[in-house]
Amino acid sequence: MKQLTHYLVGGAVRDALLGLPVHEKDWVVVGHTAEEMLTLGFTPVGKDFPVFLHPKTKDEYALARTERKAGHGYHGFEIHAHPSVSLEEDLLRRDLTINAMARTPGGALVDPYGGLEDLKARILRHVSPAFAEDPLRVLRVARFAARFHWLGFRVAPETVALMRSLSTATELLSIAPERLWQETQKALTEPDPQVYFQVLEDCGALRILFPELAALRGVPQPKLYHPEIDTLEHQYLALKIAAQLNADTPTRFAVLVHDLGKGLTPESAWPQHINHEIKGLPLIKQLGKRLRVPRQYLELGLTMSQWHTHVHRALELRPNTIHKLFKGTDALRRPERFEQLLVACTADARGRTGYEERPYPQADYLRLALAAAQNIDIPALRERFEGPELGAAIGQARIHKLKEFKQAWPDKLP
Repeated sequence: MKQLTHYLVGGAVRDALLGLPVHEKDWVVVGHTAEEMLTLGFTPVGKDFPVFLHPKTKDEYALARTERKAGHGYHGFEIHAHPSVSLEEDLLRRDLTINAMARTPGGALVDPYGGLEDLKARILRHVSPAFAEDPLRVLRVARFAARFHWLGFRVAPETVALMRSLSTATELLSIAPERLWQETQKALTEPDPQVYFQVLEDCGALRILFPELAALRGVPQPKLYHPEIDTLEHQYLALKIAAQLNADTPTRFAVLVHDLGKGLTPESAWPQHINHEIKGLPLIKQLGKRLRVPRQYLELGLTMSQWHTHVHRALELRPNTIHKLFKGTDALRRPERFEQLLVACTADARGRTGYEERPYPQADYLRLALAAAQNIDIPALRERFEGPELGAAIGQARIHKLKEFKQAWPDKLP
């Protein structure tokens, strides 16, 4: 049998050229059939097209293929995998030039579409007009913009124009909700997740995919507390801070959706947003249902929306109100989620122009207050009370501890 002709492709080539760690290696195989791959001991894993796992390294090897649009929207592609398909033809079907480079086993770079030049110029540019055949690429480009923003990458104007032509309800809503969420979830993990949503806004996709978020553009907030004024701008700033705080992905989602209720405030009430915390809850549920958002994300987003202003006012709250906050957020049973809430609120507070480095003592205050509220002798109370009376006695004991804590503040700071 002839020797396997294969090339390293995609992200592994791109990231190595950028000096970034390479975590996965993907290979494309030219001039071979699926039968030959099986004979060589490769394991088939591809559903829609021939992909195989290497018998030793477990790297993915895909047969070179072309794709042709045969239907509408995200679905409807005809895949042609054949030994006659060249490496250049396989690379041509890819989304961006920086992802359409390859290396030979000897290390020589194969770059038929100017990927290296765009890499040096920090440009995200589509490979060919066939980009417009797949609306999912709108989200992928936005995600790459979020990943590489810190390196100075920007989307080429002509690529933005193509993305704008794809940003219709017919095209974007043809993408399965699970795929929409998958791309968004990945984007939230990137170094600059806010850029993902900014790029979607720039090309007109945000109003279709995230109308609840897009509705915040142009909605003002009090300048005294929000120098950036615009509510959507605040969301972007807060999400940027969340990433800088190394917040986990559910926490970043909570930051993203915490002010959706402000989009429902009538103009006559601007720039005040009374009860926006509660008004936002149905919008978060609506977004979550539409995108199949996982439960842990949704629960934290709802908790953040409802309680974030309580957290911001923590230093002013009476002990019984802090106890109400702990009960409402289930902090006593789920302290790890309460910690996520505190991180999200820190990002919210610092996600304002000029506030990026401001201390946020409310977080430490509530961490210590929670520890104080947990420091009660429940077994002793069980000996004296039972049923509803026990629950009331525990609540009173916690409030008493919170009173003692408040009186000692700020001496209890570490």
